[in-house]
Amino acid sequence: MHGPDPNTTYPLAGFPRTVFLKNVITRPNIEVGDYTYYDDPGGAERFEENNVLHHFEFHGDKLIIGRFTAIATGVRFVMNGANHAMGGFSTYPFNIFGCDWEKGFDPQTWLAGSRGDTVVGNDVWIGADAMIMPGVTIGNGAVIAARSVVASDIPPYAVAGGNPAKMIRMRFDDETIGRLLSIAWWDWTAEKISRYVDAIRGGDMEVLAAAAREEL
Repeated sequence: MHGPDPNTTYPLAGFPRTVFLKNVITRPNIEVGDYTYYDDPGGAERFEENNVLHHFEFHGDKLIIGRFTAIATGVRFVMNGANHAMGGFSTYPFNIFGCDWEKGFDPQTWLAGSRGDTVVGNDVWIGADAMIMPGVTIGNGAVIAARSVVASDIPPYAVAGGNPAKMIRMRFDDETIGRLLSIAWWDWTAEKISRYVDAIRGGDMEVLAAAAREEL
């Protein structure tokens, strides 16, 4: 055996508050990689309903989350459907209430304000109750502090926090970050990760670099 089965919904025996997230996703506009988990005692399997907000297919935006990412309780992703048109004097969404208020409304005024896909990289840790705003990219290996509001891109291996979230520090120096991004251990097979898991979690760069030169 090489780690847990990524196709298992509840990977922790007797602990149903944690799910491998990809196995509870049904929407075509959400993509989640293997081993990424969400933890919530209130029902982690309802992630789409409770944690991905204002995500309408007509907007065309996607939520893309990589592999081996850890998402704590209450993390919410606000998608582009939350935006109101801002080209006129009022931001009030008259058209959604109908009764003739929808007449003459151009849906492009909504779409024009779209910030694109929301992308979370691999091996990211997002703390409890953080809010990720539309169109944000969080780089591989980043850490987002609890209750942060992420309104702009966070670079790989940065620690960020606050409202709005700002970079607090980098986890490693530039050379180490460059090597980790090149190695991209999260793309390895489960068997290879099992062989080198001590180097991954223990910070042995030389072993990791040697392993990266092997065939997958």
